[in-house]
Amino acid sequence: MNVKQFIKQHRDDWKRLEELVTALQKKKNASSKVIHQFNKLYQKAAQNLSYSQTYFPNEDVTQYLNGLVSKSHNLLYNDQLSSGKQIRRFFSTTFIGLLFEQWKAVIVAMALFLIGGIGAFIAVVDDPLAAYSILPDNMAQTVDPSTIGQVDGNVDSPTMSGAIMTNNIQVSFLAFAGGITFGLLTTYVMIYNGILVGALAALYTNAGLTYEFWAYIVPHGMIELTAIFIAGGAGLLMGYKLFVPGTLSRGYHLKVQAKRSVQLVLGTIPLFVIAGLIEGFITPSAIPLSLKYGVAIVTVLGLILYVVIGKLLLERSRLQESTV
Repeated sequence: MNVKQFIKQHRDDWKRLEELVTALQKKKNASSKVIHQFNKLYQKAAQNLSYSQTYFPNEDVTQYLNGLVSKSHNLLYNDQLSSGKQIRRFFSTTFIGLLFEQWKAVIVAMALFLIGGIGAFIAVVDDPLAAYSILPDNMAQTVDPSTIGQVDGNVDSPTMSGAIMTNNIQVSFLAFAGGITFGLLTTYVMIYNGILVGALAALYTNAGLTYEFWAYIVPHGMIELTAIFIAGGAGLLMGYKLFVPGTLSRGYHLKVQAKRSVQLVLGTIPLFVIAGLIEGFITPSAIPLSLKYGVAIVTVLGLILYVVIGKLLLERSRLQESTV
């Protein structure tokens, strides 16, 4: 049986199970007939998921069934969590699970950023005047490498932090929303942001201030760029699914993938908050540059630890569900 035959054979049962899940979520008291039908369809969907994971592991239908069975499982076992528990579950397992499922798209987003950054860096190092044609006018006219560090400790940190967080979250949502354009806008956003960083890095490199420049970038940049890559990956994946829908319709992918992408973007908001606090309070503070690099190392280790712990919690959660 191929994937098209598999979908055609079971599609009506899955649709009915979706309808029952929605109805039971809204209505606490259901007839025994409805509950019996729900249990029967849930067990069948779980069997379909097992089959799909074995024979169609990389097909969209497997992701669809995984989501349907999870929702049914939560409903069946009265997994009605408080909002606090839902938030903890989302950031401890759900977000990490989505991240591991869609890591290739995140890598592509990072690659686009690096292409723009490396290209701009080479161009400006070779010809410093190229910065004026690459950077926006307001940025090109105000950047002065010789003034780096002169305002340390003399900035309104809370105001700066709030403005930075707002701007970065806007960039991430633009990168994600660009997926609706088949990923073209997302691609532009990733490359353009890479160009800005690459051109600025080249200006400070030409001035012999490479160490100083990156000391003001990496403390917040490691978290900030990670979050932007995740948001960009979400947008690229949505665009790809719209462009190459496979066996399922574009409307289905827009509905399902958009939801998954939104969850990925929401998962990056705490990262942007942390990056904004660092950029507003630590980056412009009058502390040794070596300590700023130390903060960058701590953020990287924190990210790695978060992903590792999240992966372990995710595997434990899946193991518990498989033994139910």
